[in-house]
Amino acid sequence: MKLSISKEQLIQGLQAVQNIVSTRTTLPVLSNVLLRAEPTRLDLTATDLDVTISSSVEAAVDKAGAVTLPAKKLFGIIRELPTPQIELDIDDKNNCRIVAGSSYYKINGLAAEEFPPFPKFAENRKITLPQDKLRSLLRKTSFAISTDESRFVLNGIFVSLKDHKVTLVATDGRRLALAEEEVDIPPSSQGECIIPSKAINELNRLLGTQNDVEIKFTDNQVAFTLQGEKGYSTLIISKLIDGNYPNYRQVIPNETKERITLVREELLQALRRAEIMTSEKSNSVKLNFGKNKLEITANTPEVGEAREALAVNYKGNEMAIAFNPAYMMDPLKALDNDEVYLELIDELSPGVLKINGPFLYVLMPMRMS
Repeated sequence: MKLSISKEQLIQGLQAVQNIVSTRTTLPVLSNVLLRAEPTRLDLTATDLDVTISSSVEAAVDKAGAVTLPAKKLFGIIRELPTPQIELDIDDKNNCRIVAGSSYYKINGLAAEEFPPFPKFAENRKITLPQDKLRSLLRKTSFAISTDESRFVLNGIFVSLKDHKVTLVATDGRRLALAEEEVDIPPSSQGECIIPSKAINELNRLLGTQNDVEIKFTDNQVAFTLQGEKGYSTLIISKLIDGNYPNYRQVIPNETKERITLVREELLQALRRAEIMTSEKSNSVKLNFGKNKLEITANTPEVGEAREALAVNYKGNEMAIAFNPAYMMDPLKALDNDEVYLELIDELSPGVLKINGPFLYVLMPMRMS
């Protein structure tokens, strides 16, 4: 295998895949990146057996072939090389010679055959949507994924492909985020699955604002093909979480007593300031609604207190409810709407944050001292 490639292209490919490479593994090949050279491109692939990422970049290939090389060492060398063009030459013993100007390196690799094979996906179970749409759906939900490993089905995002829409749901038991997008879904592609947070993190990192993403899935795996420029693409394959997702519809309140329109950025900044006066022990801010006024207070005996006042259009009875400020701010940071709507029943019932669009966020209140 022999090829010439620009430093920029090689770094781009390595950066796309190297995040999931494990340095501590019982299988040496899992610390490596698979390089497969085709006539005009180089495919780079890394896996930890749960998530696999493959990225294609442009290369001038003299001799096609494949090899696996230590990912971190290779990236370290390429990043520091002084010239814009790099030559790779791999011999029959999987040793790779790297030449860039007057710099010369030799890395010992492992045979490509040792690398875990790709799973197969049927062509009839797939949907396509714009990358920026999926990116937006993930941004509006992924912050609510649970990190508690004892409830493993909540350690990912629930995805439903039904009724001509894709629905994403994430919850950690204290809050729930739901976002939807209308998509053309053929009958054979309908289904549900839970995508683990590790794959979600990689999607959040790699999804662009242009081109489409194709999603294929089996009963236990999912594949995302992110179309790039000039026909080059990035592929993310992940195992799915096995288990039944809880009935999230039960958590969403059916009624509401008050619906208050709030300026998103104004509310976010006021919560940010009030949060400074909370502590780990008393981590709540109180929202006091009075006539045309919202007062946000944080009172921590050992720290002090904060009081913020916002003008709002509120005509209902006086009401106070307390929330965790970080949980309240998460959706406000993820949204880009100017206005949000807070729906309340009473101080003990969940609050629901909505926008003009298919999104909602349910947040459990905290006990007021």
